[in-house]
Amino acid sequence: MNCPFCTLPKERIVLSNSFGLVIRDGYPISPGHTLVIPHRHIGSFFELEPDERDSLFLLLEESKRGLDKEFQPDGYNIGINDGPSAGQTVPHLHIHLIPRYKYDQEDPRDGVRWIIPEKAKYWTS
Repeated sequence: MNCPFCTLPKERIVLSNSFGLVIRDGYPISPGHTLVIPHRHIGSFFELEPDERDSLFLLLEESKRGLDKEFQPDGYNIGINDGPSAGQTVPHLHIHLIPRYKYDQEDPRDGVRWIIPEKAKYWTS
């Protein structure tokens, strides 16, 4: 198996627990862009066992606290691309924690709706 998340160098790991680990994204969207990754190689969020899911959410919360201190963002996007049709390019589940900053976009409303641009500005219809 040639999975980049299964073979991460230890120096990339920011946090970890018995079920997962945290790294900074190698291609960050914004300063502090972070990934929460299960140790077990699975592709989908829906394959997680309840204890794995709970553990990953604890890492997500701990990561957010650290990012708050280090970067003082104004908000966050939290996302999972689940499957190739949803944009998943690494077939190992990972949760994006993306710090957002005031004025990083002209109009940040409905961030995830911009996946399909013609559906984004529903408030103008």
